[in-house]
Amino acid sequence: MPPSFDPEKLAKLQAKSAPGRIGGKGTPRRKVVRKTTTSTVQDDKKLQGALKKLNVQPIPGVEEVNMFREDGNVLHFTAPKVHAAITANTFAIYGAGHVKELTELVPGILNQLGPDSLASLRKLAESYQAIQGQGGQRPAAEDDDDDDVPDLVENFDVEEAAKATNLD
Repeated sequence: MPPSFDPEKLAKLQAKSAPGRIGGKGTPRRKVVRKTTTSTVQDDKKLQGALKKLNVQPIPGVEEVNMFREDGNVLHFTAPKVHAAITANTFAIYGAGHVKELTELVPGILNQLGPDSLASLRKLAESYQAIQGQGGQRPAAEDDDDDDVPDLVENFDVEEAAKATNLD
């Protein structure tokens, strides 16, 4: 008696094996695709070789690096690795950089701002004041806080002596 088989199981097995076979008899059943990261590794090796030619030296103790972009944003690196070749005016910065707005970093980076960045900061402040003025708030020029402050005079000693004689 011949062995019985289920035609449905046979159809399933044939359907499973069909996409796995690429060639004819004697060829591998599945194509092996290997993901390689050699391009990034090769790029890193080329970069390291170019930096060695420039004779870069590591700069220790750099806590943050800020690069000011023309659009007013800042490329901010926290705890980067910095290498420099001062003679070639070349700096290499390694680390994760994040694009942030200038307003996010303002208190800590005021000493780093150049003339271009100061101009963009001034424009930003003017636009902020314009927004505040439209929002129904009074501008800072109309504050009544300075009523108690006396006006400055040219010679303090003369004014003080005149007050002393008037009080007597």
